[in-house]
Amino acid sequence: MSLFKARDWWSTILGEKEEFDLGCLCVADVDNSGSGQDKIIVGSYMGYLRIFNPHPVKPGDEVQPEDLLLEVQLREPILQVEVGKFVSGTEGLHLAVLHCRKLCVYAVSGTLGNVEHGNQYQIKLMYEHNLQRTACNMTYGPFGGVKGRDLICIQSMDGMLMLFEQESYAFGRFLPGFLLPGPLTYSSRTDSFITVSSCRQVESYKYQVLAFATDADERQETEQQKLSSGKRLAVDWVLNIGEQALDICVVSFNQAVSSVFVLGERNFFCLKDNGQIRFMKKLDYNPSCFIPYCSVKEGTINTLIANHSKMLNVYQDVTLKWATQLPYIPVSIKVANLQDLKGVIVTLSDDGHLQCSYLGTDPSLFQAPKVDSREINYEEYDAEMKKLQKIIKEATKTQDILPKSEKHRDVIVTAEVSPDLDAESQAIDSEVKAESVPSVTVKITIQSRVTAQKPNLAVCVQAPLAVTCDQFVFDDLEPDSSETVMLSVFLKGNCSPSELEGNCLVSYNRPTELNPEGIPKVAECNFSLPLRLICFPAQPSKAANHKITIDTNKPPISFVTIFPDFVDPSEDDQTNVLGFQFLTGSKTTLLASKTSQRYRIQSDQLEDLWLITKQLKLRLEEHFKKQNCKDFACTFSGSIPLQEYFELIDQHFELRLNAEKFRELLSERAVQFRAIERRLLTRFKDKTPAPLQHLDTLLEGTFREVIALADAAEENQANVFRAFTKLKSATHLVIMLISLWQKLSADQVAILEATFLPLAEDTQELGWEETVDAAISYLLRTCLSKSSKEQALTLGSQLCMPKDTSRLKKNITLFCDRLAKGGRLSLSTDSATQQAVVMPGGCTTIPESDLEERTVIPGSTATLPSHGQMAKQKSKPGCFTSDSNLVQWTPLVVEVHFPVFLHLEGVSSVCF
Repeated sequence: MSLFKARDWWSTILGEKEEFDLGCLCVADVDNSGSGQDKIIVGSYMGYLRIFNPHPVKPGDEVQPEDLLLEVQLREPILQVEVGKFVSGTEGLHLAVLHCRKLCVYAVSGTLGNVEHGNQYQIKLMYEHNLQRTACNMTYGPFGGVKGRDLICIQSMDGMLMLFEQESYAFGRFLPGFLLPGPLTYSSRTDSFITVSSCRQVESYKYQVLAFATDADERQETEQQKLSSGKRLAVDWVLNIGEQALDICVVSFNQAVSSVFVLGERNFFCLKDNGQIRFMKKLDYNPSCFIPYCSVKEGTINTLIANHSKMLNVYQDVTLKWATQLPYIPVSIKVANLQDLKGVIVTLSDDGHLQCSYLGTDPSLFQAPKVDSREINYEEYDAEMKKLQKIIKEATKTQDILPKSEKHRDVIVTAEVSPDLDAESQAIDSEVKAESVPSVTVKITIQSRVTAQKPNLAVCVQAPLAVTCDQFVFDDLEPDSSETVMLSVFLKGNCSPSELEGNCLVSYNRPTELNPEGIPKVAECNFSLPLRLICFPAQPSKAANHKITIDTNKPPISFVTIFPDFVDPSEDDQTNVLGFQFLTGSKTTLLASKTSQRYRIQSDQLEDLWLITKQLKLRLEEHFKKQNCKDFACTFSGSIPLQEYFELIDQHFELRLNAEKFRELLSERAVQFRAIERRLLTRFKDKTPAPLQHLDTLLEGTFREVIALADAAEENQANVFRAFTKLKSATHLVIMLISLWQKLSADQVAILEATFLPLAEDTQELGWEETVDAAISYLLRTCLSKSSKEQALTLGSQLCMPKDTSRLKKNITLFCDRLAKGGRLSLSTDSATQQAVVMPGGCTTIPESDLEERTVIPGSTATLPSHGQMAKQKSKPGCFTSDSNLVQWTPLVVEVHFPVFLHLEGVSSVCF
């Protein structure tokens, strides 16, 4: 906030619920009074035209009615108002009003009044032009170097410049490469029009080039004419500013050269007549409007820039000279001479606040009281400092990003899953080809202890699962109130999910005394879905392609006890085999050994083993927990099925490659389709009929190819999703087998899951293969490294889709081999700590050996890269090479002091 506020000289509010914009304000001696005093002309989008002649108002007094010279309602919205020499035969000033489809030029005249009510003003329509295109903005000036009159140029919404020589229409030209209209101005020094295109470029067009270019009515012409006519509209100069422009202005003062000023969204540019940058200023705020108003020092120009923080800044070139506070956000600003007061700042807001102000300061009448001197107790201050330092040290020890959960939550959300499937299935639009697709009901309850505003409930389940309704909006919850909703979950896609879990998230606002609108907060809960939702009991199968065996330290438990929902209680208690038939068609068999403490899971598909294995482990742990058995443990001593896992990776990657090929083919066919369309349009618009030469047949054939490729790409995308779901299930299985094999802790399992399952969704831009490869490579170079040489290697600067999966498969094999040799996963920030935890039992590092390059995990035949080959990789610039695993960001604090001057030439200012 500024120390000073703009001094109010005169202000008023225009109409009710009217809207104004950049071109709605203009100041000039529009009635040709000859007194040198400007009048304020304001037009609104509601069609009201007002002309003011302000007089100074004392504080507390109201604006006098005679300040409003004229108010008239026109039939159409007013886009822009300008004052110039627009009528032939006279050099008097006239008012040009731009509507959406019309340009009107008026003469403003006043008649001396014979009574105390003052003079009477009226406007007379001199001429008007009906526009064939919707107007956007306009500019005026002595185009072509004419003397004593101004011509008008209107820019339409579709990029056409329409030029009017006062009462007659001259010509129209289309801007090349036009997309959206930008600000437009005219430079009389170079006789050119300057605008900012949608390509974020400042472009200049000579008036002579516009005049001799091809007419807008003849824009469509043959390619041969374009090459031979020599009348194509060419740009004089171009400057890329990299952002959209809010306004553009050309000024020329006695003490400064002619300059082009461009106000961007974040920068302020000053250009020479040839497009070279004189200077630019990076703004740390969002500007709203500006105006260069004078040159008080040779070679410099003063500029007023208003912003959305209600501030008005005065710059001398790039130096901030003054900053003042405004009562509103201005959309247009001018500098006028009113009542013998030069340099009055006139501002207009979008809702009609019109103010005339000047710069100045208010005297400060406050005197600081004397401070009572007292002795300082240094011992007390030292004790307080030590106490505060201790609190800061304790607070900085924890590395938690999120705050700890509150002891008593304001809003509690709970989800209760029905133990039985729905009697009547609620599945809708399911792609599963089974006879019936079951569904299960989930009851969600929201309990609020405080007032919760705008509560919204979102329910998420992992595809291919779906819910009957995933969004709920409630009225405000009162304290000690609750809301309950019921929904059903079912299998929608034709593949088995990788997780049987869901999530409920409630977002709401909690009002406080300082913030009545409420502080945004969230509450969430997770719920587990039954296995019966995706499979049902079936006859066990004896043969299978994939088998894994889980060892336990307890005798096997009857499946009647741990799988009561899949086994009939009337059957034998010693049931040791169980079959699961998935809705997608595959089958999985679970067997319990009668003589040993083992369980075998087998299936024809590797990914189908995951959910059954997970359910078996969870139900065994729950069973022995109820028996107060704390030493139950599961282990895995077999070989990790890496070859089968690699086959799923290759299938998924091949489908991603197909998607890339389809995208390239679609792009080629689309380019071909548009080219044929342009040829056909040229033939149809040609005045001389010519044969189509089978272009229509080629267009139809290309269209069919585009549709066929789009259908194939859509089908391939569905296959990619199914392959990624299978890959996630197999990845979960591999993670579990590795954790049971190496007896990993919960933290190490979390690192393993973050490494192999970093993405919730798979896309072409960021896929599973490159992400997992980068994560595994990082672990191999940090906590699983053999020596300091590997730690010095750096990763690539960016992730991109690889050419094949050979590197990924080698890294996964090497990762498992390092774990087999005693490596341990750790994310410690201390490199010495990493080396200490690599080998348990006091060993320092894994010894360097050539055997590792030839060692392969049982069941895998992938070859490993040699350590020498890995050391040859050079580190790339911009890579993270520190020993620390955590990147800490230190904010940069910059203190800026702005100079303040109490007197500014060219703008009215008062100092006390």
